[in-house]
Parts: sequence; C-alpha cells; structure tokens
Amino acid sequence: MTRLTSLIGILTIASVSAFSQHFTPKRQPAKLQDAGDANLVAKAFATAAMTAFLWVAPVPLTHQLPGSPYIANAVEKASGTGSRVNKDADSLLRLGLPIKNKEVRGLQESLETIKYDVGSKRKAAALDGVKKSKSYLTGKTADKMKASCRSPSVCASLLTEIESSLDPLQASIKQSQDAFTGSEQERTALDKAYGAQQKATDFLTDLEEQMIPENYETPVPSDYLDLPRLKKRATVEMVVKKAEAGAQFDVNGVNFPEARMTMVIDGYAAPITGGNFVDLVNKGFYTNMAIQRSDGFVVQTGDPDGKAVGYVGTPSKAIGAGPNGERLIPTEIFVRGDKGPFYESTIEDEGRGGEATILPFSAYGAMGWAREEYDVNSGSSQFFWLLFDSDLTPAGKNVLDGRYPCFGYVVEGSDFLSDIKEGDVIVSAKVTKGLENLVDPKA
Repeated sequence: MTRLTSLIGILTIASVSAFSQHFTPKRQPAKLQDAGDANLVAKAFATAAMTAFLWVAPVPLTHQLPGSPYIANAVEKASGTGSRVNKDADSLLRLGLPIKNKEVRGLQESLETIKYDVGSKRKAAALDGVKKSKSYLTGKTADKMKASCRSPSVCASLLTEIESSLDPLQASIKQSQDAFTGSEQERTALDKAYGAQQKATDFLTDLEEQMIPENYETPVPSDYLDLPRLKKRATVEMVVKKAEAGAQFDVNGVNFPEARMTMVIDGYAAPITGGNFVDLVNKGFYTNMAIQRSDGFVVQTGDPDGKAVGYVGTPSKAIGAGPNGERLIPTEIFVRGDKGPFYESTIEDEGRGGEATILPFSAYGAMGWAREEYDVNSGSSQFFWLLFDSDLTPAGKNVLDGRYPCFGYVVEGSDFLSDIKEGDVIVSAKVTKGLENLVDPKA
C-alpha cells in the first residue's frame, strides 16, 4: 500500500532550523521552556510537516468547518493572498462557475458577507448588507443580470425569489437586535436569519448557473479524450461507518451511528479528474473500501487491496498504465483567467507560482487527487479530503494550489471528517445527481 509515511520533501531553512533546535530525529519534542514556546514550535512543526506530506507519494485531505464565508476577490492572485481566506465551499463553487457578469458577483459578495456578519453578530452591518443586496435586484443592474442568462424570464423569477427571501432575513436580524445578548430568543432569531440567507444563496446559485453559456464544456486536449470526463457537475453521497461494530462518530460531543457526507464534484474546473472520480464511484470502486489515512492533516482512501495502488482498467494512450496495470490520469490544473486547464505539469513547473486556481484548497473538505511526489502522471484512484486549518495553510502561503488538482468540496457533513479514522469503512458511495454529465469514452 503506497501512502505518505515520512517527513521528507521541501522544508524551508527556517523550519529546518526550528526542527534542529526543538526536535530529535525521531520527531519527539525536547523539553521546552514554556507553553508559549511549545505552541509556537508545534505550529512550526505542523506547517513544515504539512508541506513535506504534500510532496511525498500519494496524498489526500478533506473537511469543512462552519466559519467565515467572507468572499475573496475573484481576481486575487492567490487563493489565500488576502487577510481573510474564503473557507465557504458553496461560495467557492459559485466563484468557480464559468460566467462573466460583475453585477451577479457583486450580489454574491453582498449576500455571502451577510452570513459572515450574522455569524459574528455584526447585526447593523448585516442589515446594511440586506439593503445593499436589494439594490442589485432592480433597475439596470437586474437588467444586466437577466441579459446574461440563457433564459431571461427564468432569471427574472429567480431575482424575485431572492428578493422575497430578503424580507424574512431582515426581520430575523432585527429580532436578534431586540433580544438580549446570549438569550435563547437571540439564538432563535439568528438561526432564522441563517436559514433565510441560505435560501437566498440557493436561488443565487441557480441564477449564476443560468449564466453559463448553452452547451458550454471546459476544453480538454484530444490526447485525454479516451479517459472518463465530467462535462458539468455531479453530486456524490458517501456513508462511512466505524471499523468497530457499534462504535459511533463523535462530532462536537454528539454521537452519530454513521458519517454521511455530500460532495459536489466540479467538471468545469477539473473535467478529467472529476470524471475519473465519478466514474469510479459509479463503478462501485470505493464501496466497502477502508479509510487508509487520517492524521489530522488529511483523510485519504482509494488504494485497493493487492499489488496495484490504484484502479486497474483500460489506460489512456497518452498516459499509459501504472506498473501493476493502474489506469493513470494526468495532473490537471486550471488557473483563473486561463481558457482551460493545463496537464502533466504543476503551477511551479509552468513558472506561475502564486497565481490563483479556479478551485482553491481553502475549505475544510476540499477534495484533492493524490499522486507520487515526482511524477505528475501517477494519479489513479487515491484521493484526499483536506482538513483545512488556517494555521497550517495561512493567507498567501497555500502549498497545495496548483500542485494538486482540487476537484470538489464536501458541502454537507464535513464535520464528520474530524472523527473519521484509519480503518473506518465507506459502506456506500453513490452518484445522486449529474451522472448524465459523465462522458464514458467507450460509449
């Protein structure tokens, strides 16, 4: 079984220096002078460890925590260059849609920032956000949004639905202002505000999807058309159970008999990677497969029993097969501003380090494709969920974007990743939506 097992790879001089001062070769901490030093060294070690892990053999990651959905600028140079990082999977998926309409992006930022303001109890700011959002829904701004839609009448209805959602949102925020801080009344009002905001952004997603050009497909070089590919998006649901019979998942002190997660797989940003994953899910490849790594950085699976370290199937002519007959796929990276992904290379190999990818590894539950450190064409079936932590991948220093393909996010149930351990079993993996978007090269 090929897995990440050692701390090798690229370490900065500073990290190496920190290691030499505080850690033995066996990675055991020496005696530290105080708790502050302990915390500092622990973070230095964790950051360097993460960097090393990403450059060794196949890697995987995943998770999604509730938190600030602050909207990062869609044209920023890197996914984490701002003072805040967009950690909201639904927001990132909206930003990843192949559309060009600045008015709807402005509406998106306004609506999503309301969620951040409600979460931080910035109630006056949230009310200002509601007012700002309403300003996008009428007049010339609304007309420009409708003009970008495949069906202007459908978008007109969606704009009306968004506006209708804002009235209860506004009322709930005002109710929370009138309640005592920390009271049950405040909590109930804020929960209602969250629900109304979520309803509005669901309609926003439908609106933005209406702006994708008819019959749009992300361009894929002819060399890779003998591999499965995903034309749009698909939804996958997985159910994981504990290895020990009767054991339960503990999420924030609440026990659950199974971990149920919903993932959106993006064929706009990663048509080959996403297509390969959806194809394997549909084949039942991951069903009854154990989790093979869970180390606090990532949760990983996809290595079948036997000599092969990936799915054994008909290989691509361009990439070929692995040493044990594995169907291999190329590394696929889509940089924001490009017309399509580039293949068989990384963002650093292309001399474009620091540029933003369409889908960044900035959400808990971001899904990445694992491969060997020095072989960009060694991915097959192993993937990971990233347990994103801003301390490990701080703003402007994301070590994953452009090195590994991000092909989707966990949008429901990501909290379960915190208690999914090695040996736990995927008892079910199904494509619940979008299977018609999978292109089978044999068909």
